[in-house]
Amino acid sequence: MTDYLALANELATHIQPGAAERDARRILPHEQLDLIRESGLGAARVPVELGGGDVSQLDVARIFITLAKADPSVAQALFPHFATVEHLRLIANEEQQRRYLGAFAERQLSSGAIAERSGKFRGEIHTRLERDGDRLVLNGSKFYSTGCLFADLLKIQAVDEAGNAVYVMLPADTPGITLLDDWDGMGQRITASGTTLLKDVPVLPEQVIPLAQWYQRRNYIGASAQLIHCAIDIGIGLAALDDAVQWSRTGARPVRESGVDQARNDPYILHTVGDLSAAIHGAEALVEKAALTVDLAARTQLQGLLEGEELDALLARSSIAVAEAKIASTRAALHVCERLYEVGGAATTQSRYNFDRHWRNARTHTTHDAVAYKYKAIGDYLVNGNYPPIAFTY
Repeated sequence: MTDYLALANELATHIQPGAAERDARRILPHEQLDLIRESGLGAARVPVELGGGDVSQLDVARIFITLAKADPSVAQALFPHFATVEHLRLIANEEQQRRYLGAFAERQLSSGAIAERSGKFRGEIHTRLERDGDRLVLNGSKFYSTGCLFADLLKIQAVDEAGNAVYVMLPADTPGITLLDDWDGMGQRITASGTTLLKDVPVLPEQVIPLAQWYQRRNYIGASAQLIHCAIDIGIGLAALDDAVQWSRTGARPVRESGVDQARNDPYILHTVGDLSAAIHGAEALVEKAALTVDLAARTQLQGLLEGEELDALLARSSIAVAEAKIASTRAALHVCERLYEVGGAATTQSRYNFDRHWRNARTHTTHDAVAYKYKAIGDYLVNGNYPPIAFTY
């Protein structure tokens, strides 16, 4: 049986070297994603009977903390694959599960082309699955297509001619799909989160996964996805903490009035490092606590152990636990990445160190969805007993 967490730790030793340079020079991590593909890590959440490890949500969180600490762009590029695994496990039919989850066990990676920049509200989908004579075709344009340039299979969200939401699973080299490397965000620069163009892309009926029912049925997938986002933020913060500690030991110079001859003995630097450590490790503990709740919710729903109000109550608790973790991980990651400079002073701003990538990565990644609504959801749950919205962001 594969130890997927040990595998992630081993991969991190190969991914971390050069991470700062890849960010600075905007070198896409094809080699690093190939290592992940070849390692079989993508099968971590695939059911055992289909060749995977079916690891816990806690292990998933720890895997992503480890990878994000090494290179958060690599971790985020892998995130859609793990999200796709959960969607397939819960939503796809048995034959689709065998086909696609089995492919992941055979070391294929997937990604997702979901979001669009058109529309009045976030989350509106205008990509169309429509009939052209006796065949189905897909037409539209996606953005934030994180990881698609590294993937073997793409999960594309669309609406059919009746207006129903669907996922379409397609090989990345399907004719009519064009993947552009045009992501220009200030952080997470090498996640390949750019444009996917879809022009008369041929689709087979068995590649279509109906999705609409899950807009009305509460499920664990949103909490599972948000948990990974939390883990990525923790990894970013831990990397910044490591740089702060190392700089305190070897790079910083004490101020004259400190009365010490080494920065590592300056009480204010030590205080700052202690603050950073407490913040990020406290948030990490909350993420791991939330992961246990998500794991219970996921296994309960997948195995059909509860239904009705009892299941909804458990799923709501998992969403709230992750909302709390999301607030903590967001605040801690930004705090650590900003206060890093209070350890080292002006020297740490030199471009050759690229320490600013930590804050840029944290600030960019934490804009994924509005944390303000996490506060609101928690308060409404505790005060009024109302459950969070049924959405893939909770």
